[in-house]
Amino acid sequence: MPVLEAPRPYAGNVVADAWDRTSFYLTMSDGTKLAVDLYLPRDRTPDTRLPAILHQTRYWRSIDYRWPLSLFNGDRPRGLMAAYAERFLANGYAWIDVDVRGSGASFGTRPYAYSPQEIRDGTEIVEWIVRQPWSNGRVGALGISYNGTAAEFLLLNHHPAVKAVAPMFSAFDLYPEIVFPGGIHLAWFTSTWTWINRHLDANELPFGGWVSRFFLRGVRPVDQDVDRRLLRQAVAEHAANWNPHREAEGLIFRDDPPPSQMTTSIDQLSPRTYAETIRRTEVPVYSYSGWFDGGYALAAIKRYLAYRNPGDKLIIGPWDHGGKRRISPGHLGPATFDHAGELLKFFDAHLKGIDTGISDEPPIHYYTMGQEQWNATDIWPPSSTPLTLFLSPDKTLTDEPPSSAAAPLTYQMDLTTGTGHQTRWDTLIGTSLTNPYPDRAERDTRLLTFTSSPLEVDLEVTGHPVVTLRVRSSARDLAVFAYLEDVDETGRVTYVTEGMLRALHRRLHDPPADWIPGVPYRTYLRKDAQPMEPDIPATLVFDLLPTSYEFKRHHRIRLALAGADRDHFAPVSENPPTIVILPSSSLRLPIIRARDEDSPSLHNKDLR
Repeated sequence: MPVLEAPRPYAGNVVADAWDRTSFYLTMSDGTKLAVDLYLPRDRTPDTRLPAILHQTRYWRSIDYRWPLSLFNGDRPRGLMAAYAERFLANGYAWIDVDVRGSGASFGTRPYAYSPQEIRDGTEIVEWIVRQPWSNGRVGALGISYNGTAAEFLLLNHHPAVKAVAPMFSAFDLYPEIVFPGGIHLAWFTSTWTWINRHLDANELPFGGWVSRFFLRGVRPVDQDVDRRLLRQAVAEHAANWNPHREAEGLIFRDDPPPSQMTTSIDQLSPRTYAETIRRTEVPVYSYSGWFDGGYALAAIKRYLAYRNPGDKLIIGPWDHGGKRRISPGHLGPATFDHAGELLKFFDAHLKGIDTGISDEPPIHYYTMGQEQWNATDIWPPSSTPLTLFLSPDKTLTDEPPSSAAAPLTYQMDLTTGTGHQTRWDTLIGTSLTNPYPDRAERDTRLLTFTSSPLEVDLEVTGHPVVTLRVRSSARDLAVFAYLEDVDETGRVTYVTEGMLRALHRRLHDPPADWIPGVPYRTYLRKDAQPMEPDIPATLVFDLLPTSYEFKRHHRIRLALAGADRDHFAPVSENPPTIVILPSSSLRLPIIRARDEDSPSLHNKDLR
């Protein structure tokens, strides 16, 4: 049973209030020059040896400010992790920012993400670090999004100096988490991400217009490149970089080769493919995400379950991508959680050997929205009792199974529906969720909704809700999007989580040993394709993205079904399919209760 327990605050041990920066090119074994920024605490004694944090990024290791901004920033870190860098430097670490090959001020090209050479670069950088006179021979790695996966891939090299890594807000299995959730192409993301990267790789600012260009030049050149000649040469090489959106457009199944044939499949880019090799390193991994972080909360859970080494940690907070915003019904605004302090607690333990208290904490912390408190557990998912709610023909959710003679419900899907651009998916490109999912009540009028009666008790849902749809359709293929929502006494609708499935991928398989208990498992492989047979009943079983949310007494639970999210996902069919929803379709919710009682129901007053 989970316990009420927040991650314990950790201040660390501040030993420096200033640091020095040097920037240079580090030449890899194939001759490619990578741009490196090295930060070291100032005024340390000659015999001081420092642990190092390596941060490899494809989003510019440092920004080049124009005058007069350049007068006020000096040699402070200027990248996406600048605040983290300053905190670690103050606590006696060396910090190394690197533009991965084919990006920023580094030379080279990118045939695809996380190429074998890019991963090998990590080993060579670590080798350079441990040869330095200031190094204590211990290296950690962290990063957000792409950079978090780069940190995780550092473990593939099995370098003995790498003692801990923290992949933050990042993918573990690219196909179902971020490129094809439910087997449906998240085309808005791949298109937008490609557009952003093309600008960055050309040393152009993707956002901000003339105002940003007035204050910022682009990526910062290394110190020796006074006239920016080397930077121009490096940027010219980036023109040959890959086009991830074009590659994704050529895929349907996870084992399809991309159009360029540069890789065998998308799986070559995913840490999941190499999970057993990474697990054998026995290096502690801190999996770090938020409930509104695209599909990456699921990634963090899967990563934690795949490795399970001593010292591994999992945290999921009420955050968007990057942890900048706190998103919860009662608390919407900037995140106040001390991310850098939490990571210091982890790395101080494994790189400095300090007893930070982290080993005394439960390995998993998660935040329950609505309840507005942290919980801790030793297992994922936490112990729960399933509550099955049936989709009634009268469009209600009820815990009473319908009669087998109940009339089916016919619904023509509207392929013009969407979710807007204040969503979990938009935060993946840096959009700040100042008003997440603001108009669900209005959007629900165009969807097929099933709503429960008012709850008689508070109901905590923590884990992975599962939808089971028994359907008929004349279509050979279709997509279903399901939204779990909270309807309060005034009719205000709050988004909780969502899931989706392309019917072609509905075939289920026995899960591997490290799979999430209670979550349906599918391969998304071409050999397992299962087209719909016209007017023949089919069963679609799929999980919603994980959540921890408390529905309050007198509120109602809603499941809204759609045939499209045109704002983010590519359409599966051109013509709106009609589906017939048959009796026994259901929503299964994992309910956390204060004590072991009978099976929960919507009207059980003993439920906690």
